[in-house]
Amino acid sequence: MSKMRRDRLSEFVQGSGFASLGELALSLSVSESTIRRDLEALEKDGLVRRTHGGAFWTGESETIEVFRTRHDDHWLAKSAIGREAANLIDDHDTILLDGGSTTYELARHLVGRPLQVVTNSLPVAHLLSSSDSLALVMLGGCVRGRTAVTIGPMADAMLNSINVGKAFLSVAGITDRGYFNSNMMLVESEKAMLAAADQAIVVADSSKFGRVSLSRLCGLQEVHGLVSDSDLQTKWKDHLELAGVDLRLAEVATDGTSTSPTNHYTK
Repeated sequence: MSKMRRDRLSEFVQGSGFASLGELALSLSVSESTIRRDLEALEKDGLVRRTHGGAFWTGESETIEVFRTRHDDHWLAKSAIGREAANLIDDHDTILLDGGSTTYELARHLVGRPLQVVTNSLPVAHLLSSSDSLALVMLGGCVRGRTAVTIGPMADAMLNSINVGKAFLSVAGITDRGYFNSNMMLVESEKAMLAAADQAIVVADSSKFGRVSLSRLCGLQEVHGLVSDSDLQTKWKDHLELAGVDLRLAEVATDGTSTSPTNHYTK
């Protein structure tokens, strides 16, 4: 794919949020088979999500700051974890996504799916707002600038009035004592998320293990599942197994995709 055609294709999909194969082929004066190949390449770069008959934009936005995870040494793992976590979600589920960079990668794989999504993340909400198949609920509250999430008493009050099937949470650190994040107000909102969910699932790449942060969210055993990458050390697999946590490990390929996961770790 030429750089000029790639740029034009990206601009067209980004501008409309969703574009059909026919629209793209007509706009760029190429065949639909060429568009399909181009979209496949853009999807590998995390810029679009292909669906039947077209593509949604899932790359960065010009109007709202999003995570720069593609410059992160752990982005390949986060991308694979996001793809694997999406497999835990059935169509028409009601789910909650917090504002972490790994949950943002998960959200990219949900564009175009029929779901009800609750989030406290401005970037996640902006990403999913282009998808007509999604019913989107944005939590209110004070906006934390760096990560653009809403936290505080208003967010917690909304969380106390809802129920979701699954909540997907990101954390800054994991030890044998449990899960940690660096902001105390954020952790209070995440505790409300735990209470609002039938199941809580942590998404965290293997670099988070062995780290401790300012505020403890909960013990290892207080979440239903955890999705990480295959570089996770055996000792942490053992800790999670003893805690009864359903562990999935995403194999990270060089293009950021994942292969078959390990649903339940066994020695």
